[in-house]
Amino acid sequence: DDEVGVVVLTGAGDKAFCAGGDVNWEKEGGLERQVLEPYTLHLTVSRCAKPVIARVNGYAVGGGHHLAYFCDFTVAAEHAIFGQNGPRVGSPAGGPIVSYLARVIGHKRAREMWMLCRRYTAAQALDWGLVNAVVPMAELDAEVGRWCAELLALSPTCLRILKASFVAEFEHILGQDDAIRRLVVTPEFWKDEQQEGARAFLEKRKPDFSRFRRRR
Repeated sequence: DDEVGVVVLTGAGDKAFCAGGDVNWEKEGGLERQVLEPYTLHLTVSRCAKPVIARVNGYAVGGGHHLAYFCDFTVAAEHAIFGQNGPRVGSPAGGPIVSYLARVIGHKRAREMWMLCRRYTAAQALDWGLVNAVVPMAELDAEVGRWCAELLALSPTCLRILKASFVAEFEHILGQDDAIRRLVVTPEFWKDEQQEGARAFLEKRKPDFSRFRRRR
């Protein structure tokens, strides 16, 4: 659409940008069926010829977190919370969506976010370079509007070339990722380890992953 110069992604209301995947759906086998083609949304964002801004109006966790950092720019409300869930709920992620975060905030911090499943405030996210700007919720629309206006005043072709240059490395490693995912998603994993994580989340208890460590 030539009438569109910038795309803005956000969530409804002020509670969440995106709270991640549906654990009930994952427990019923949805993630297992999808896992060999998991990057559709990320590719849509990265291959979009227009700049994409994440307007983070609350929780951005799990899939919502990596959707936010895949956007070209991220503008967050002060109450926004960022983090990953994967190892906590038995929801596997691998390949470019993981390593891409290291290019955003560095390897040590990316490993901390992905492997420990901690939660981070908008102020921490700004300090780490995970977001571009943080403002009070009441000012979020105006701030996003300023970013849009600034981008709309620039050459769209130059922006398109710059964006393609930034995502070229992601595209390069994308085709080499199947082996990583196949290592993770064995039949045994889906039968028990993933199910334990999903059940624990739904039952509001801590998962017991200790028995799965012994078989490795």
